[in-house]
Amino acid sequence: QVQLVESGGGLVQPAGSLRLSCAASGINFSFYHVGWYRQAPGKQREWVATLSSTGTTKYTDFVKGRFTISRDNAKNTEYLQMNSLKPEDTAVYYCTAFTNVRSYWGQGTQVTVSS
Repeated sequence: QVQLVESGGGLVQPAGSLRLSCAASGINFSFYHVGWYRQAPGKQREWVATLSSTGTTKYTDFVKGRFTISRDNAKNTEYLQMNSLKPEDTAVYYCTAFTNVRSYWGQGTQVTVSS
C-alpha cells in the first residue's frame, strides 16, 4: 500500500532551523508532484510549498526566502528545509504526493518554535 512517512519535527528556538523529510513507498514517486501543508492549533490546514514532478517550486508568501522544498527521486523522499523559524511557524506539518487524479498524505509531524 501507499505510505508517506514524515520525520524531522521537534522543538526549536526562534531563528533556528529544521529539515523535515517525507519518505514515500508504494508509488512511482518521480511522476508525482509533492508538497507540504501545515495546521496550527485552532486553524485550518494551509498550503506551504509545492514542487512539481518537473522541478517547479511554489511557496506561500509567509515562508518565501525561509523555507526550501526539494526532492530526491532516487530515495523516494521529499524535504522541507526550514530556516529562520518563527513562533508562528508552530504547527503539525503534513507532506503530500499528488497527481491530477489522486493524492496521498503523511501522518504529520509536530514542529514547535519556542524559546
